[in-house]
Amino acid sequence: MRNDPTHYVFLKNALRFLIVLTALIVILYTIPELKELGLSLFAGAGIVAAIIGFASQAAFSNIVSGVFLVVFKPFRVGDVVTVKNDMLGIVEDITLRHTIIKDFENKRYVIPNSMIDSEVIHNSAIMEEEIGNFLYIHANFDADLDQVIRLIREEAEKHPVLTDPRTDEQKKAGEPKIDVRVLGWRDYYFELRAQVWSKDHISGFELKTDLYKSISERFRREGIEIPVPAQNIKLKNNG
Repeated sequence: MRNDPTHYVFLKNALRFLIVLTALIVILYTIPELKELGLSLFAGAGIVAAIIGFASQAAFSNIVSGVFLVVFKPFRVGDVVTVKNDMLGIVEDITLRHTIIKDFENKRYVIPNSMIDSEVIHNSAIMEEEIGNFLYIHANFDADLDQVIRLIREEAEKHPVLTDPRTDEQKKAGEPKIDVRVLGWRDYYFELRAQVWSKDHISGFELKTDLYKSISERFRREGIEIPVPAQNIKLKNNG
């Protein structure tokens, strides 16, 4: 099991916040001029107090949500997560106020804890990191599907990051390591789906992209055509 730095990171951020807050309070009460200025501002500015109260409510909500995230662990620092069905990245930091997610283009998203706490989150590592990746492959209607399936399996089994999800019973029963299914007829091709397993999401991306390339090259060598849309046009001569 990998080391989980979530508690350490969150406590470090919380301690930093408490140190800064304590330092500000000490400074205000130690320097008489600042103490009087602060008291006069808070006493005479009701609108400022209202703004501060509203901001404090939002800040408190983020803090509570941050504590819930750390305690109940829907995700941890280092997990690969998807937020709002389109924001895919690695959890980089969880602070008192927000969570930082870094995507695979090295862009960072800063999401308030109260917001991310209310979202549906897909976490690839919440129970176990091993992931079954789907490859969608097309074959012409006249293709030998048994040959297509065999070539897909042969190429997949060559890849170094492929893992074997089978139980001992499944191995004894002779079930294949790569499950390939014919999903059905489409407009001009058969659609097949192969499930290939990897230890985590990142190695799974490498596995999928490499296999799309190697399977295409293998099909070309074996004379299996990749289907493309085509139309037969008949011209009628009335002359």
